[in-house]
Amino acid sequence: MAADSSARASTETRRALQPLACVSLAAIIFYEVSGGPFGVEGAVAAGGPLYAVLGFVLMPLIWSVPEALISAELATMFPENSGFVAWTTAAFGPFWGFQEGLWSWLSGVSDNAVYPVLFLSYLGNIAPCFESGVWRWVFLVATVGGLAYLNYRGLAVVGRVSVILLALTLAPFAVFIAAGLPHIRPRNWLRRPADFRGVQWGALLQNVFWNLNYWHNCSNLAGEVQNPRVSFPRGLALAVVLVVGAYLLPLLVGLGVDAERDHWVDGYLQTLARRVGGEWLGYWVLVSAAMSNVGLFEAEMSSDSFQLQGMAERGMLPARLAHKSVHGTPGVAIMFSCCGVLLQASKSFAEMLELVNVLYCLCMLLEFASFLKLRAQNPDKERPYRVPLGKWGCALMLLPATLFICILICLSSWWCLVAVGVIICAGPVLYWLINLGRRQGWWEFYPLAYTMPPSYSAIRWLGEFDVEDVSGMSYRELPSSPDDQ
Repeated sequence: MAADSSARASTETRRALQPLACVSLAAIIFYEVSGGPFGVEGAVAAGGPLYAVLGFVLMPLIWSVPEALISAELATMFPENSGFVAWTTAAFGPFWGFQEGLWSWLSGVSDNAVYPVLFLSYLGNIAPCFESGVWRWVFLVATVGGLAYLNYRGLAVVGRVSVILLALTLAPFAVFIAAGLPHIRPRNWLRRPADFRGVQWGALLQNVFWNLNYWHNCSNLAGEVQNPRVSFPRGLALAVVLVVGAYLLPLLVGLGVDAERDHWVDGYLQTLARRVGGEWLGYWVLVSAAMSNVGLFEAEMSSDSFQLQGMAERGMLPARLAHKSVHGTPGVAIMFSCCGVLLQASKSFAEMLELVNVLYCLCMLLEFASFLKLRAQNPDKERPYRVPLGKWGCALMLLPATLFICILICLSSWWCLVAVGVIICAGPVLYWLINLGRRQGWWEFYPLAYTMPPSYSAIRWLGEFDVEDVSGMSYRELPSSPDDQ
C-alpha cells in the first residue's frame, strides 16, 4: 500500500510539473498553427479558387510536414522551454541563439496581435462600432488582459481549454460541410484567373504560409510535456491531420458553393454559412471565430512567454523573466508579451501578416541550418525521436521549404523589408546591452548555458564563460534561483 501511494504521489507530482499530455499538446499545436479555416478568404481573393486550393494542398507537403518532423526531433532532444533557442545555441553559439529568440518573439507577438484584429473583422459585420475608434481599443485591451489572465492561471488550464475550444471551433464547420454538400459544383474548384498576371502571388503565398506555419512553437513547451519522447511525435502527427482537414474541407465546400473571387473578403465564411444553413449557422460560425481566437491567443501567448522564461533560464535574459507564479507560469514574461501584442495591434491585418511571415522566415532559415549542423556534427547523439532520413535526405527534404522562403522574402513589400532590416540591426545592439548589464550587475542572471549537454536525458547548464573558451568546461546544475549563485 505504501509503495502504491508513493507511486501515485510520484505520478501526480510529475503531472503537476509537466501538465501537458498528448491530446492537450495536439490541441495547443492546432491553435499555434491554425485555429480553423478563418483567414482563408485572403488566399481566394488573391489567387482564385484553383490556386487557393493548390496552396492548401501543396504547402503542408512543402512546409508543414518537414517543419513538424524537425520540431519533433529537436524538441525531444532538448526538452526545455527555450525550444529552438536551445537548438540554435547548441549549433552556433549564444549570439545566434539570442538573435533567433529575438526574431521569433517579435514574430510571435506580432502574430498574436493578428487574432483580435481578425476577430474584429468578423464582429464588424454585425457591430460596425468595433471597426475603429475608442470601442475598438476598449475591446482590444479587455480581450488581451482577460486572456492573459487565463494564461497566467497555468498550462494545465490552457491545455484543457484548448481541447474544449477545438471541439467548439470545428463543430459548426462540420454542420457547414454537411449543409453545403448538396450545393457543391466541383467545377468551381478549377476556376482561375485568365493569366498569371491576374494572380496576386505575394498576397497568396503570404496568406497560405501564415495559415500553415509556426509548428516549431510547440518546442517552447517541451519542458512542460509528459513523456515528450512519445507525446511530441504523436501530438504533432495528430495536429497535422487536424490542421490540413480544418482548412481544406470548409474551403472546398465554400468554393463549391460560391467561387466568385471578389466575394471572398475577410469574414466571408460566415456569410456562406448563413447562405447554406440559415442565420443560426452564421451566428454559430461567428461564435466559433471567437472561440478560435481565444485558442489562438492562448497558445501563442503560452509559447511566447515560456520562450522568454527559457531564455532567462539559459542566462540570455534577466533572471526575473524566469520567475514562475504560484500557478507555474512565467507571470513577468506574460506581461512583456501582452505589451508587445498591444503595440502591434494598431497595424492592419495585411501589414502584420507580412511582418510576421518575414521574421518567421529568418528564424526558420537559422533553425534549418541548426538542424543540419547538429545532424552532421553529432550524428550518434541520443535522439528520442529521429527523422527517418540520413544527412543528405534531410537536406533534400528542407530544400523546397528553403527555396519557398527565398521567394516569399523577395515578394515582400519594401516597408516590410526595411522594418525587418531595422530589427536585424537592433539585435546585436540589444545583445551587447544585455551582456553589459550582466557585467555591470544591473540585473541578476542565471549562468549562461552554451552547448549541448553530454546526454539529452536531462538538460544541464554551463557556467558563464567566453565563447572562445569552451574546452574543458564542466557541467553543473542550474541554481534554483539567482540568489543561489
